[in-house]
Amino acid sequence: MGKLLYEEESYQIRGACFEVWNHFGSAFKEGIIQKALVKEFKERNLSVEQQKQINILYKGEKVGSYVPDFVINDKIIMEIKVKPMLLQEDKKQFWYYLRGSNYKLGFLINFGTKKLEIVRRVYDFARLNAVCLSA
Repeated sequence: MGKLLYEEESYQIRGACFEVWNHFGSAFKEGIIQKALVKEFKERNLSVEQQKQINILYKGEKVGSYVPDFVINDKIIMEIKVKPMLLQEDKKQFWYYLRGSNYKLGFLINFGTKKLEIVRRVYDFARLNAVCLSA
């Protein structure tokens, strides 16, 4: 088995989320969770940008933009939710945002459930294959 993409950052992101989850559980709204996560990310020496506008590309051209909750270390996008459960539509939409951007890794994390829900998605080989097929 190969090494995970951005393994150390993934470990730190998950740790930060569990730290906030252990402190708050599902008791607070998204804005409070976001502020706590920013503090936790910084304590873990992660560079974090909030609400950074990123381009959505179609055949190499910008066709729109997307604003994730966080961009971490300028290589990982992250969306957080505080809802009773993640729906397939949430996961599908997140996948499309990741696929339409230049980012290879994304986290969709739900703080609104009895157990922290973490969805880690990689869009790397599929993008590489698409580029190879179009060449």
